[in-house]
Amino acid sequence: MAQKHLRRRAVEEITGLSRSTIYDLMGKGQFPRPVKLTSKAVGWPESALSDWLNSRTSA
Repeated sequence: MAQKHLRRRAVEEITGLSRSTIYDLMGKGQFPRPVKLTSKAVGWPESALSDWLNSRTSA
């Protein structure tokens, strides 16, 4: 079964992070990188986001 990929707005909603924070964390190697879906579109694998969220500690 194909893995679901989420677009940036869905990632923002799920994580509660802004666009700039997501890209800042990616630049620091602290957030999953998206995969290229087409020549102009990217998406984050749902499993990578789930793993990232599960690795975060509760405040």
